[in-house]
Amino acid sequence: MAELVVIGFEDPQQADSALNELARLQTEYLIDLEDAVVAVRSPDGKLRLKQSVDLIGAGAASGGIWGAMWGSLVGLLFLNPLLGLATGAALGAGAGALSGKLADYGINDDFIRSVAEAVQPNTSALFILVRKAQPEKVLAEMKQFRGRVIRSSLSPEQESRLQAALSGPEVSMPGSAEPAAPSAADGTTPPGVGSSPQPPGGATGPTGA
Repeated sequence: MAELVVIGFEDPQQADSALNELARLQTEYLIDLEDAVVAVRSPDGKLRLKQSVDLIGAGAASGGIWGAMWGSLVGLLFLNPLLGLATGAALGAGAGALSGKLADYGINDDFIRSVAEAVQPNTSALFILVRKAQPEKVLAEMKQFRGRVIRSSLSPEQESRLQAALSGPEVSMPGSAEPAAPSAADGTTPPGVGSSPQPPGGATGPTGA
């Protein structure tokens, strides 16, 4: 069972720092990361993805199998129809169809709404897949970073199916790549959705990872 964890930070640089710390904890065998990516949202709302740590060198379990799929997944979480934003043209037909079925892969509407609310313009977020961890020790090291934690458990079957769906040829990579066809209406990125990040509650965890 893997955990898809998103940690939203009000500082655009904070996600990088948190990922560096998690990579260090992985070398000490306190956490087993399958993959991770940093998302930075600029003041104008545009999304940029980057992997700032060599997780393979740090001992990642899968050797970065998710890789380019992060772009599609993060794009779907931000542009999902339930948020009232048009997808289709921005994501391509494959992603448009996939976006309505994310619950089948362990990602429900509450998770999507929480991600959109946590990652506002001029903020950053850390998206990680966690295989296993020593929670008490990891939390003790990570509480220096103030973030809103959102998590969802994925069974091995759900994870494999999500990987297969996101690797489909028709699924584009919004946020990290240029639109693939003349389909993007005006080339702009939809404005931020929801309100400013709220204190953790419900299914979300407290400060730290």
